[in-house]
Amino acid sequence: MTLPLKIDVLPEPEVEFANGACDVDPRRGLAANGPVDNRGLRTVRLGLVGLPEDVKAARVWFDRLRQFSPAYEGNSNRFRNWPGLEGALNCKFEIDDRFVRTIDPASYNTLFKDALLGKSFNELVDLFDGKVSALFGDDGPDCIVTCIQPDLGDLRVANPGLSPEERRALEVLRAEEESDQLALFQPSPDELKAAESLYTMADDLLFRTFYRALKARAMMHDEAVPIQFLRTDTMARADDKGQSFATRAWNIATSIYYKARGIPWRPTDLPRNVCFVGVSFHHMKKRSGHLVYASVAQAYSTDVEPFALKGASIDHEQRRDRQPYLNASQAKSLLDDVIAQYRYRAGVSPDRVVIHKTTTYQPEELEGFKEAIRDEVALIDFVWMRATSFRLVRKGLQEPWRGTLCTLNNDSYLFTGGFVPWWNEYPGMHIPAPLELGCATPSSIKDRSKEILTLSKMNWNSSDGISRLPITLLFARKVGELMCELSDNVAPKPSYRFYI
Repeated sequence: MTLPLKIDVLPEPEVEFANGACDVDPRRGLAANGPVDNRGLRTVRLGLVGLPEDVKAARVWFDRLRQFSPAYEGNSNRFRNWPGLEGALNCKFEIDDRFVRTIDPASYNTLFKDALLGKSFNELVDLFDGKVSALFGDDGPDCIVTCIQPDLGDLRVANPGLSPEERRALEVLRAEEESDQLALFQPSPDELKAAESLYTMADDLLFRTFYRALKARAMMHDEAVPIQFLRTDTMARADDKGQSFATRAWNIATSIYYKARGIPWRPTDLPRNVCFVGVSFHHMKKRSGHLVYASVAQAYSTDVEPFALKGASIDHEQRRDRQPYLNASQAKSLLDDVIAQYRYRAGVSPDRVVIHKTTTYQPEELEGFKEAIRDEVALIDFVWMRATSFRLVRKGLQEPWRGTLCTLNNDSYLFTGGFVPWWNEYPGMHIPAPLELGCATPSSIKDRSKEILTLSKMNWNSSDGISRLPITLLFARKVGELMCELSDNVAPKPSYRFYI
């Protein structure tokens, strides 16, 4: 028996730049038009923290950003020349001496050696946080660049705050997660990395990293500004070793511009006054010593700045099919908070809410979400997406195009990765892996897929303009990792600028 197969190739969404100009390629659009917020030539004030030799190298590296640099990767459609800061983002980066703080090398070496032995990790974080937080204030920098050496960037230590019982419980959960991933994917590095984006990771609580510990610590200050990490091996890398300077410049400069309250680009075809919400779950540890999940909502709209909110803590036994879920009151409370935050920022309630989840909806969740929008929001869509073992192979050598929507026996699969026609290249190493999509209530899968494809271009942490996941779920892991570092009574900063 032949199953009915339907294939649509959705058009690539354009994004908007200065003066209403549009393009599918962010780098090309920025170089030709400038960022969408169009502020004229803007000065971005940077803070700089690191060891003395790393600070010196960073000054040289940022000075080079002012100049043109060619891309050497080969495909000029994908890897574009760096036109210099003014040509790319119509701005300049300024590093004033009063915004520079150096780390004492002797203190650093002692604490880092101890951290490798499982001691003094918090003291090492304190050493950097003291310098970073000293730059906060009304007349502080717009973004603080923290220079770290590769061994510090890769530092990972066992979480000393876990009891043996908690550690054993997390190791069981980690084994479950690894089993789920291997069941869905061939165990290639690219595919495992893609699968991890859709899972709560017990590893995030079993181990601590310097990167997320410092970000979380810095975020707790009242006058905090976002941090941009800059590894010394990123600065020192030769153009013929991996990414060229031009590509690194595009990515880091775009990220800093956004963190400094700029908007590089925005979508052209998302409806106004619609709030897209991603709901995810992350392992956390309650003060009583009991393991719980934290629910997190990530919201995006063309009308307000993206934001993230922490929801209820959920007992790790509150699961079905090994997946956590919200009860009705938890679901209602989480969406109540999202709508209230949206109304605070936009001045009105949204006309429509679209919820994205990486698991199917439980009846209690639907009940709570519907109750939250009663008398507040006219329309709501419930969309789920997850990893899948489904693959599609085209006749010939070319991979499925990005934007391919395949419907087979009432199941739908969207390729947010794949062959990119404006690059004339497939950027992956393996057969493209789509997302399986579904809706919990009647809705147009094609329309929801167009929205997801557009939201997958809203990653200002990169200038590629392509992400596997929509922004509603893209930073779920990063948000969850930082929340693992915060105590239960600390409200994390809502702005996305602190997480990317």
